[in-house]
Parts: sequence; structure tokens; C-alpha cells
Amino acid sequence: MLLEKLQAIKDRHEEVGQLITNPEVIADMKRYIKLSKEYKDLQPIAYAYKEYKNVLDNIESSKEILNKEKDPEFKEMARVELDALQQRQEQLEEEVRIMLIPSDPQDDKNAIVEIRAGTGGDEAAIFAGDLYRMYIKFCEDSGWKTELVDMNEGTSGGFKEIIFNVSGEGVYGVLKYESGVHRVQRVPQTETQGRVHTSAATVAVLPEADEFDIELKSSDIKKETFCSSGPGGQSVNTTYSAVRLTHIPSGIVVSCQDQKSQIKNLDKAMNVLRTRLFDMEYKKYLDEVASKRKTMVSTGDRSAKIRTYNYPQGRVTDHRIGLTMYNLSAVMGGAIQEIIDALQVAENAEKLKEGVS
Repeated sequence: MLLEKLQAIKDRHEEVGQLITNPEVIADMKRYIKLSKEYKDLQPIAYAYKEYKNVLDNIESSKEILNKEKDPEFKEMARVELDALQQRQEQLEEEVRIMLIPSDPQDDKNAIVEIRAGTGGDEAAIFAGDLYRMYIKFCEDSGWKTELVDMNEGTSGGFKEIIFNVSGEGVYGVLKYESGVHRVQRVPQTETQGRVHTSAATVAVLPEADEFDIELKSSDIKKETFCSSGPGGQSVNTTYSAVRLTHIPSGIVVSCQDQKSQIKNLDKAMNVLRTRLFDMEYKKYLDEVASKRKTMVSTGDRSAKIRTYNYPQGRVTDHRIGLTMYNLSAVMGGAIQEIIDALQVAENAEKLKEGVS
């Protein structure tokens, strides 16, 4: 029964609330952070329980009045109230079912976004730059902070590769839907015949790992420093402030040259390295989840074509849910919330079909 399930969650919320005031728990930082997150996650359901129980109690009271009351006017008032309460009961049950869908434990994390030019040469790099600006605007509109980690500029503009951090509330849970191959159809700036070309860029959104997720041994890391380079290969500074890290066991290589300080670049590079290592394990989890669903939208398969941006028709199509919109200029200006909302609704509907609720 839904009420019993909510009661159990409300009891757990109260129990966790007691635990996070316990000095022993506070002393164990890893456990304290985990319990604090659980407390925050359970809070909306605990509030929903109180309202749901109150609505059910009032429904019983209204029914009792209808059965016992003789005054027609008073009975009519009770009938109107009962109708409103039953409508609210249905609304609450729908809201609670969505709340009870288990969320990805990484959804609340910050994210590291990596955009790489794919097929299409210079035009693919230009498109990667367009996607980067689209995400930066979306992040600004969402009140999130972005920070450049590394970039490799294209010869005719844009980027062969660009990596940046996004920090804020629930960042990964929103941006994870952007992982995959993005395809553009348009007449490139270099095209003299006016023909439409198809190019692509790959977006990878990784949940940012913290020190509790991945412990790195210094003996496993090879560190190199080099001079940061700017547009056209010019040296930004003459000091060896840029950092390249190689994780010897996995072969993962990470570089960061955004900051003038070697210490800051090292800190950023370590963060990306931790995230990449964490992502290797996390991807196994995503693949396992995706194998159970037909249209799972936030899968670990980053080679899948997820969206097409067609400039001649002003059209954006998300292939995972068959959504087509004719507001390309707005989307490229950062208005992607409507697409993400539709993807989240589709994923929740699929989880509900599985009977998760």
C-alpha cells in the first residue's frame, strides 16, 4: 500500500535526521556526507507523506459527514469538499509515484563535459564550438558555474576538443541526457557550391568524482609540465604551468593548461583524472541499466547518434524519443530545457512501466 511505503520512508527520514546529529557520525566525514544527502533526498517524500495522510483523513471525515448528516446544505458542502480532496489524492499519488522512482545516485553531482569534433573536418570543429556556446548559455541560464579545463582549437574556428567543469545543484542529472553524437546539417562557411554537408561532434558528460569515490596513488601517476599555448600555437606564457598526467595502470592521459598557476592546473587535471577513472566503473552500471530498457535515454553508449540540428529547415530532432522542434536558433542559444524535460518524462514513464513505483 502506498501509505505504508510512505510511512516507512518518513520513519527513515526521522531516523537519518537523528543520526546526522550523532557526534560519532559527524566525526566520520564519508558517512556524514552520505547520510546528509540521504536526508535531503528523503525530505520531499516525508513532506508528501504528511499531506497525503492529511488528505486521506479528510476524505474519511467528509464521507462520514455525508453518511450521518441530515442538513442538505451541510451535506452539499461535504460533497464539494470530498470531490476536491479526491482530485488532490489522485494528483498526490501521481506525484509520489514519480518521487519513488529511484534516481541515479550520481544525479546530484557536478559534471565534466567533453566535446570533441567528429566527422566533417573544419566544419565539425566549428560545430563543436557552437555546441560549447549552447551549453555555456544553458548553464548560465540555470545559474550554474562553468570553468574551462582544456581546449584544442580548430584551424578554422571552433574546437577539435574542449573540456569544462559545470558546478551547481543537480547538474549531472540534467546534463547526462546530452551524452552522445550530435549531428549538424548545414552549408559550411567553406562551401562554395551551397551544398548542405553533414558533420558531427561527440559530447560526453561525466559525473564529477570526488576524493571519496576514487583514491589515487601518486606512484600510479606520471606528471609532466609544458608551456601553455594559445590561438595559432602562440605561447601564452613562458613558464611551464600546463600539466599533463598519465595514469600508468589505465593509460588515461589528462592535460590542463587553462590556469597560469601550475598548482591550479594540477588540481584541475587530478579532478578530471579521478572523474575519468570513476566513469569507467560507472559506465558498466549504465550499460547494465540500459540493457534492461528499450528506450533508455541516458545510457552509457556515447557512440549513439542522439540529435540532429538541421539548419536549412530550422529543425532539431532528438532521435531517442522522436521529438522534432522548429526552433533551432533558440536551441543553439541555449534553450534546451524543453528537450531535457521531454527526455526526463520519457525516462520516468519507462521506469514506471517496469513497476519501479
